[in-house]
Amino acid sequence: QVQLVESGGGLVQPGGSLRLSCAASGTIFSISTMGWYRQAPGKERELVATITGGVSPNYTDSVKGRFTISRDNAKNTVFLQMNSLKPEDTAVYYCNAYTILRTAYWGQGTQVTVFS
Repeated sequence: QVQLVESGGGLVQPGGSLRLSCAASGTIFSISTMGWYRQAPGKERELVATITGGVSPNYTDSVKGRFTISRDNAKNTVFLQMNSLKPEDTAVYYCNAYTILRTAYWGQGTQVTVFS
């Protein structure tokens, strides 16, 4: 079992920045890929960014050049630095961990709201 706890969401004006954190615990040795997904009201959950050891991070096109995913293996934490935020980035952001046993785990979600 893997437990994920997100933090760092909040309210920000367009053009602002936020940094999300996700701390993993439990059977962390089994985690291969960690990532961030988001779900806006009335929309399906979508991939934002993923990171796997030894592989370049993967980003959805709409956040390329603005968001950066990173991973601190010593602290079992994954981060999402979000810059130049836009109103369309407003969503609940979920941390995801995918294990070598092909099991996906999710955090509880953290709200990001970008408003003028």
